[in-house]
Amino acid sequence: MADNSTMTQRQQVSPGGDEIDFGYLFGILLDNKWLIVITALLALGLGALYGMFATPIYKGDTLLQLEKKSSGVPGLSELNNIFAEEASAAAEIEILRSRMVLGEVIEQLKMNIRVFPDRPAYIGRFMGPDPAPAFVPKPLFAGYRDSETFVTVTNFMVPERLEGRAFTLLEENGKPALYMGHDLVATGSVGETLKSQDGSIQLVLNEWQFGNEPLTLVKLTEVAAVNGLRGALAIREVGKTGLLSLTMTGPSKERIKATLDAISEAYLLQNVERRSAEAENSLEFLGEQLPKIKEKLTEFEEKLNAYRLESESVDLSLETQSVLQQSVDIEAKINELKAKEGELATRFTKEHPAYQSLLRQKASLTEEKRSLDKQIKSLPETQQEILRLMRDVEVTQQIYIGLLNKTQELRILKAGTVGSVRIIDKALVQPGPIKPKKAVIALIAGFLGAIGSAGIVLMLALLKKGIESPEKLEEQGVSVYATIPLSEKQVKANRATDMKQRRSRRLKEGATPIPLLAQDDPTDLAIEALRSLRTSLHFAMMDADNKILMITGPSPTVGKSFVSANLGAVLAQTGQRVLLIDADMRKGHLHRYFQSDNKVGLSAYLAGQSSKDDIIQSSVIANLDFIPRGKAPPNPSELLMHERFKSLMGSLSDEYDLILVDTPPILAVTDAAIVGQLAGSSLLVTRFGLNSVKEVDAALTRFAQNKVEIKGAILNCMERRATNEYGYYAYEYGKSSD
Repeated sequence: MADNSTMTQRQQVSPGGDEIDFGYLFGILLDNKWLIVITALLALGLGALYGMFATPIYKGDTLLQLEKKSSGVPGLSELNNIFAEEASAAAEIEILRSRMVLGEVIEQLKMNIRVFPDRPAYIGRFMGPDPAPAFVPKPLFAGYRDSETFVTVTNFMVPERLEGRAFTLLEENGKPALYMGHDLVATGSVGETLKSQDGSIQLVLNEWQFGNEPLTLVKLTEVAAVNGLRGALAIREVGKTGLLSLTMTGPSKERIKATLDAISEAYLLQNVERRSAEAENSLEFLGEQLPKIKEKLTEFEEKLNAYRLESESVDLSLETQSVLQQSVDIEAKINELKAKEGELATRFTKEHPAYQSLLRQKASLTEEKRSLDKQIKSLPETQQEILRLMRDVEVTQQIYIGLLNKTQELRILKAGTVGSVRIIDKALVQPGPIKPKKAVIALIAGFLGAIGSAGIVLMLALLKKGIESPEKLEEQGVSVYATIPLSEKQVKANRATDMKQRRSRRLKEGATPIPLLAQDDPTDLAIEALRSLRTSLHFAMMDADNKILMITGPSPTVGKSFVSANLGAVLAQTGQRVLLIDADMRKGHLHRYFQSDNKVGLSAYLAGQSSKDDIIQSSVIANLDFIPRGKAPPNPSELLMHERFKSLMGSLSDEYDLILVDTPPILAVTDAAIVGQLAGSSLLVTRFGLNSVKEVDAALTRFAQNKVEIKGAILNCMERRATNEYGYYAYEYGKSSD
């Protein structure tokens, strides 16, 4: 019997620290090494298979140079200053990625028109006709070709609301037909425009060879087309050299090269047009000023001639002529600055450094002009007037001639405009694909397979929490009487027996016998362990109240019946009279070890239907008798609580040296707690890797609550693993050498 001190003793046992046992974890990996290796090889094979069938991706590149802006015509240095403002490389990169450039490329190459067969997404390429031969040209954009189908689209227009919608191309009566869903949109001959009734949808086909396979036709939205092109395009500045590297990836070499060349040409063209537009703006400004200056020049010349006639032609002194020349020069410079100011005002604000520099120059010249004006006022009145009129004529004449010259220069500049961008390298696509890298993918897949399987193995091992060493049981305050290794011969025999049993159930035959290992292979390590248990029991039973030994377990399938049957045989071989009782009247199968028909057993005796002599059966093992469970009753627990069971155990104790009682698992039913009240000693059978510490603790608590003392435990089906290999040293000693 047990008291509260038993529970207290178990609760005070420390389960050990929380530190990680790396040796144990490594042992788990060693135990499952073949699973990890096979998983890694399988992942390696899948990675290699993916690399073989994945679409190859190629990479192409082109190189552009950003140059300082020049007039395009040598010798026009003044105009060079007008257009000397430089754009940064970052700004040019954004221009290259803009909708202005990429949208032009998309429209030019018809990249927004997609034609493809109507097949499943992932396995479609394995279902259709063979691809066209390598020497047959295929449409890069707005078309599709295989061994049976050849279609190219010249133009496809849809309303904005239908962009991105899928249309279907079929052939009806030998002519292409365009459908949207199940509705016919248009039909017609190749080369002519297929129009919908309202004319909002238009399609022009250039080539048409229908291969009895529906084709899907899509007009992409501007956003989708531009974003798709941007996603495949990468632009970067090479250092600080002003060189821009454009790279593009995709599944088609020809498509990459055509796209990169188109982007370079479109960017170069817009650069030239942008510079030409600057010259055009300057010409427009000068065109507005020339008539006004011409009119002023004529007016000033008429005034000068009129005054000379009136004053009868006064000649200027040398001093006055010098003042006149200085005044004319200053006036010309001021007017030139005014012209430049007008041009700068169209491009910059007054806070711009170039604009501020011009204003400072203009202020300095204005101050010089005021100083000359004071000097002129000291001259005679007639000379002042002549000087003023001549100055107006000469200044205006210089301005007019200067504007005429600049107009001619700008016209030459516009005609010979070159961009500030130069294509250094035309687009070139690398001959081999950049991905998938088959070897790398296979190695990574194998590595991930190994890591993943190892992680799963460790996670399952940590979650399972099955008992794998006697120490785990001893930590619960239970003595381990024996550790029984897993018998490979018994495992094979059980598999064969289970197959026969399933066949017998289908044919409604009797129960299939189970081989008794102690009889068939007495040298098996499991039987050797039971002999060791026999020795331990000899001393344990000396302190017991009676000769009854209960063998139970926390849960089903722990091997109680195997231990009970073979332990009974081992004990009987020493000459003791042993009785084995199958008290599991629900699912007991001890009778199968002794080839009994199980028609009469313990249940019949407890129900008052049979006598004691009727239920005791002899076995092929000398000194070993057994009582089968009999027919399964509806109330086994109540039968075990009957006085007949207690009196039976008492009378049998006088006839045998030891009585082994095999009971149902304690956590499933209460039968073991009832039998334990009558047993002098009890053993708990646990199975390696199956029962957890919590299960054992719960079973021990259940027995303690029913005043049943568990004398010790048996760890059954111990497997040889890296985590517990030390436990096999004793078993190896028992093996016979060849």
